[in-house]
Amino acid sequence: MSELISLNYDEQIPLLPETARVGILGEELACRFLVKNRCRLVVANFKVPIGRNSRGAQVTGEIDIIALDEADVLCFVEVKTRTSDQFAAPVAAVDLRKQRQIIRTARMYRKIFSLQSVKYRYDVVSIVLGTEGKPKIEHFKNFWNEDKFRKKFWADDF
Repeated sequence: MSELISLNYDEQIPLLPETARVGILGEELACRFLVKNRCRLVVANFKVPIGRNSRGAQVTGEIDIIALDEADVLCFVEVKTRTSDQFAAPVAAVDLRKQRQIIRTARMYRKIFSLQSVKYRYDVVSIVLGTEGKPKIEHFKNFWNEDKFRKKFWADDF
């Protein structure tokens, strides 16, 4: 795996803005972390059209990493990387809007590959690069689920 991922990202992607470089480094670190913790990587940066917004423009959803854990549960992983957690933890950026977008993208993935009966969950990998050289990586398994996004019907209440 070391020949596929290099942490010397300055030479590989010199023209990207710093935030994009930090994001790419974070995704590489997250992949290594997941593999080290017995996950099997399926795909990275999965993108698919998921519908249209209120103005009619096409919306594309993206999932950073899709992996299988030890129990063969399909994990849709959002990676959030920051150089510091001084103002807020990286997981604070995984708000309801982002969760909804990932859910829609995951539904499309499961539909495309006929995986409706497979167990799945939504995870977040939080990475703080820091200044001391060793990044702080946390894996939040089952960070959210689809229950809070389900439509509620009150027809039976009347």
